[in-house]
Amino acid sequence: MKRLFIILLAFSLILAVPGDAVEADDPEVELTIAGGAVGDEMEWTERAAEVYEERNPEVEVTIYATPDETDERRSLYLQYFEAESDEIDVYQIDVMWPGDMAEHLLDLYEYGAEDYVDDHIQGIVENNTTADGELVAMPSFVDAGLLYYREDLLEKYDLEVPETWAELEEAARIIQEGEREHNPDFHGYIWQGNAYEGLTCNILEWFASNGGGNFVSHDERVTVLNDQNRHMLEKAAGWIGDISPAGVTGYVEEDARGIFQNGNAAFMRNWPYAYPLARESEAFDPEDFGVTELPSGPEGESVATLGGWQFAASEHSEHPEYAADLAMFLTGKEMQKERALIAGNAPTVLELYEDEEILEAYPYWEEFYDVFVNAVPRPSTVTAPNYDEVSTAIYEEAHDVLSGRKDALTALEYMEIRIMDITGFPPGDPR
Repeated sequence: MKRLFIILLAFSLILAVPGDAVEADDPEVELTIAGGAVGDEMEWTERAAEVYEERNPEVEVTIYATPDETDERRSLYLQYFEAESDEIDVYQIDVMWPGDMAEHLLDLYEYGAEDYVDDHIQGIVENNTTADGELVAMPSFVDAGLLYYREDLLEKYDLEVPETWAELEEAARIIQEGEREHNPDFHGYIWQGNAYEGLTCNILEWFASNGGGNFVSHDERVTVLNDQNRHMLEKAAGWIGDISPAGVTGYVEEDARGIFQNGNAAFMRNWPYAYPLARESEAFDPEDFGVTELPSGPEGESVATLGGWQFAASEHSEHPEYAADLAMFLTGKEMQKERALIAGNAPTVLELYEDEEILEAYPYWEEFYDVFVNAVPRPSTVTAPNYDEVSTAIYEEAHDVLSGRKDALTALEYMEIRIMDITGFPPGDPR
């Protein structure tokens, strides 16, 4: 746990942007942010808290570092919500959680959010809006699955950047065989295979990129049991012990990043945050790696899972006006730019994709703007409030295949049954 403590110096001033928009009723306001620490997130959170305190000297901000794994963080938050605890004022929440957590979050429209929502990717704003029209979170950054690759190794083995999963397999195997002559720890392809939400993201990309659907369709049908998904699940299981290490079934994002950044992998599936960290690698030069869209299957096209995090203000905060103001400050243009430059998180403020400083740091963002804006969401809205159970059914059954405990067809049959039991939805066609 890391904390920032600033001595309270004066009363606040009323200005016109988030972070300066509150007139102090209490000269000593304590706020706590529950944030993340993946990559350089903590550095950015500390910086943002410092700036907010400088502009609101009556406020003391404490940063509560939460677990890196999404499922663990969600469980922690639910404990606070169920207790109606006022210990945390502002929560950093995943893109799938607004619907499930809405009853514990403030409607930011009641605190001036209408002045800022048009600046953001509208699909994420809609994701954060309840059926009753309440905006329960503001977008902080957008994530989309990307393929990282070693450009120098592609050149060394006279290979092209893969566009299909089959091409990825072939290139990964060729490079792995060659590099293992002097590095026995080298692997062709690294990804997130642990039984958690990150695996669901990978599975969505496998299935949807081969025309197998998005688990649950918008018309409330379960779409997991089909030949396309069986093909992709068998293919992914075949990577293990071949182009991917046996231990990949226990990997999360940081495990994959560490292996790639240390020069022990040719390809990696990860989020944008890994880009600035990979540039700091001591194993290869910054120009020796690149980023592209994920491969496609034989019956589909490239698909990136929509990810990202939001900031929400707690309904149980003792200082709701300040909590809402801090949430909007953290997600405003100024702090999103800082977050992009410090932590490598892609902004949701559209104007920043034309910012010269950002594009100099992340030139590929301009090319992959459409990937970020058009990333495919998980079915959290259509299955709310049961998405967590649905995702658990998906990654548990798939993990059984990856671990060799079930064949793909059996796992998909169980996956379909479990999702239908959870949601009450019928199976989709074709089967």
